[in-house]
Amino acid sequence: MTKLYFVRHGKTEWNLEGRYQGAKGDSPLLGQSYAEIEQLATYLKQFKFAKIYTSPIKRARVTAQKLAASLDQNVKLEINDAFKEFNLGKMEGMYFTDCERLFPEEVDAFRNHPDKYDATKIGGESFEEVFARMTPKVKEICRRYPNENVIIVSHGAALCAEIRHLLGVPLEQLRAKGGLNNTSTTILQTNDGEHFKCLAWNKHDYLKRKLDKTDMV
Repeated sequence: MTKLYFVRHGKTEWNLEGRYQGAKGDSPLLGQSYAEIEQLATYLKQFKFAKIYTSPIKRARVTAQKLAASLDQNVKLEINDAFKEFNLGKMEGMYFTDCERLFPEEVDAFRNHPDKYDATKIGGESFEEVFARMTPKVKEICRRYPNENVIIVSHGAALCAEIRHLLGVPLEQLRAKGGLNNTSTTILQTNDGEHFKCLAWNKHDYLKRKLDKTDMV
């Protein structure tokens, strides 16, 4: 069976400030995030990994590179566009509060009612478009590594949506159980690359600090 370890990137300056980053926006990891990636690596060292995949966006790529080095398993790292964050168009780089004022319907739908989200209004990417690029790559990884563990480092919104999509959760319920914290791990298991079971959701008990609302998306 394949086990997929989905890791959200370390916390960034814009995460702390409450700003949307998206696929084209980005900001540096906080200094504390490097220690937290080490804490994640300490947890993951108990497992043997065949490969690490990562989004090319710097905050995820640096997280993956630091993780790979800290695991000390000589595991290969592959950068792949399939694992980029949602393109959030006009909202990228903006504070959450400003987006809620300027795009109230879009923000509410994106966060709470994915089935009603119209990405065209902000020049962004739809949930269906994200699934169309992520799901085939995840299934390809499962075929390539049918009996191994694989790490995928990506982003909060994209990972939350894709993982629940893989689990067969209807679009309108994707956000019903909340999001993912920075440097968290969510583990899925599959025997065929088509049917997935969640073994752990948003695991972050290895982090040595109390989390706050800026850690989750």
